[in-house]
Amino acid sequence: MGPDDTAGRLVRPFTLTGGRTRPSRTDFTLITRVTAVDPPPERAPRPQPEQSRILRRCARPVAVAELAARLDLPVSVVAIMLCDLLEAGLITVHRPRPVTPGTAEPGLLRKVRDGLDRL
Repeated sequence: MGPDDTAGRLVRPFTLTGGRTRPSRTDFTLITRVTAVDPPPERAPRPQPEQSRILRRCARPVAVAELAARLDLPVSVVAIMLCDLLEAGLITVHRPRPVTPGTAEPGLLRKVRDGLDRL
C-alpha cells in the first residue's frame, strides 16, 4: 500500500459525512438496531451511494456495530450517516430494551454464553 492509498482512506470518512465529526442525534449506540423503511417515503431525498449501501444492508434489522463492520467504516461515520437517513424517514430505529436486574431471559443468556464459547 502506497502513501496515496493511506491518504485516500483517511479522506473518505470525512467526505461521507460532509465534514461532520459528530452525529446530530444520540439515538445510535453500538447495539441499536436499524431497519430500512420499505417502501421509502415519496418525498424522501434520493440517498447518496454510501447511504444506499446502508439501506441495502438494513433490509432486515441490523445493529449499528454490525453495520459498521460490514461496511468497513468507523462506527462514528455510520452513526452520522444513519442520522441523515433517519431524518429523511428512510430508516427506523429499534432501541435496545433496558435490562433490569433479575429480568434477563434464559434464552438470551444462553445465546450470550454460546457466543462467548465461539470466541
